[in-house]
Amino acid sequence: MEDSIEVILQDGDSRFSRHTQEKPVVMAASGATLMGLYGLWTVFALPGFRKVPKCLKVPYLPSSSTQTRNVLKLLQSRAGCLADLGSGDGRLVFAASSLGFQCTGFEINSILIGYSRVRALWKGIPSTTARFVNEDFWKSNLSGYKNVTVFLAPGVMEVLGRKLTEELDDDARVIACRFPFPDWPISASEGHGLDQTWAYDMAVVRRPRA
Repeated sequence: MEDSIEVILQDGDSRFSRHTQEKPVVMAASGATLMGLYGLWTVFALPGFRKVPKCLKVPYLPSSSTQTRNVLKLLQSRAGCLADLGSGDGRLVFAASSLGFQCTGFEINSILIGYSRVRALWKGIPSTTARFVNEDFWKSNLSGYKNVTVFLAPGVMEVLGRKLTEELDDDARVIACRFPFPDWPISASEGHGLDQTWAYDMAVVRRPRA
């Protein structure tokens, strides 16, 4: 299982490494490329980003291969549909869908959504298995999902916890990467350091505490 996940996650990374070693010119042009990408972001993604309240904005930070494997370990024996809140380049959605989950990636960055959709087409993954929506998950009702994964900033976790408590059923599981929910009882955990992930079962979260 881990080998197949590595193929999914390192697909783009290995391609980048080959190109950066080809010619010194590539390194010289990297700054201009980054500026160009930033320009595209301001044109296509920034308008959607501005619609999100400032206190809820979270920068894009891709998860590592180890972190993704830890998430999948916490999804073992789980079933049902999965929502990835802030799906970025789609790597977690692709990994989870390869294990049979019906996944939806929520992302407001138009460039990342387009990239994820193109990768899904290139891989031949149908939208019924891996779907990417250009929606603000803060304004979406998540009650239909049995599994929710998040990799967000610590400043929004408490607010997100209230939203998920109101919307998810007792049989739902929430998995947080790197930054845990501050007041939720932990059902399970994998990894350590920056790659640590935590699982929270909603029935346990709602259970009265002594």
